[in-house]
Amino acid sequence: MDFTLNDDQRAIQEAARAFAEAELAPHSARWDEEKHFPVDVIKKAAELGFAGIYVREDVGGSALKRLDAAIIFEELSRGDVSTAAFISIHNMASWMIDRFGSDALRQAYLPRLTSMELIASYCLTEPGSGSDAASLRTSARLEGDHYVVNGSKAFISGAGVSDVYVVMVRTGEFGPKGVSTLVVEKGWEGLSFGANERKMGWNSQPTAQVNFDNVRVPVKNRVGAEGDGFRFAMMGLDGGRLNIAACSLGGAGFALDTAKAYIGERKQFGRALKEFQALQFKIADMATELEAARLMVRNAADALDKGSPHATQLCAMAKRFATDAGFEVANQALQLHGGYGYLKDYPLERVVRDLRVHQILEGTNEIMRVITAREMLRQ
Repeated sequence: MDFTLNDDQRAIQEAARAFAEAELAPHSARWDEEKHFPVDVIKKAAELGFAGIYVREDVGGSALKRLDAAIIFEELSRGDVSTAAFISIHNMASWMIDRFGSDALRQAYLPRLTSMELIASYCLTEPGSGSDAASLRTSARLEGDHYVVNGSKAFISGAGVSDVYVVMVRTGEFGPKGVSTLVVEKGWEGLSFGANERKMGWNSQPTAQVNFDNVRVPVKNRVGAEGDGFRFAMMGLDGGRLNIAACSLGGAGFALDTAKAYIGERKQFGRALKEFQALQFKIADMATELEAARLMVRNAADALDKGSPHATQLCAMAKRFATDAGFEVANQALQLHGGYGYLKDYPLERVVRDLRVHQILEGTNEIMRVITAREMLRQ
């Protein structure tokens, strides 16, 4: 299979790289230090079509493929991992509305989401249900032409700032078949937010609880049919996992390039560090791991684009491998900097902190192994 980029993909890659270099990289350290959510800069990404990457064109989307998205997020993450990851989450939420929502729901929200007049968050995880997502307890009781929603969601990126929340709720029996998806707007009575979590990384985006206290949501804001929400959420996560894997590739690729430059300049024992064979072997292994991870991500993206029956397994495998490899490469890049790598004057410690959470979110890497084994054994 040939993953050589075509002319359109090279143009997309160059646009994403230029945006990352001009709009993200110069501010990344400050955003991390000040815990600043750069909404103004994120909205500029919409001008390049990055707010509705695989949303249909009739509502302002770019109608690109998952492979294109992987290219975009790898490049954006070279500028700032945390901010690129939030753009991925916005895209996942928008895609769910586009793919499964009624035409009226699509027209009501997507033109403003693809332009980033509105920003979206994805709400699945709860305080009591993380990896066991199907056990979620946030309830939606039907009363006339509205659902009345009660419960809480945890670790929600963009919480309190985002305008739209794509929320998985329980409308029926316990388990995955009793879950539905609703679109909820900020400002509706009964919707509130917890304090911003104090995190190790991903500091350029807020993370907080989203609380529902008798929030009335119109039935017309349901995405698809009752009982299909868990399936929608899992399909959204297939693509979300690829995007997070691509973000790991970008952050780790930046870290590797930074380390390569450093060992070419730094001298010890009268020689440049790059002349020591042990360090040559180290950067060779780092580059090899990233190349293997990139091929896995692009292969999985291609499978998802083609509707392969193995797509879910390939996405889980790629997410597990790329996020593990990305963190390890960034950590080794920090090690190559010695004590300087541990200082906030250098970017490596920030990249390491940002990449660590990729092994946890969008399904932990342990759950990726569960998915992979399950899919293998059912074949």
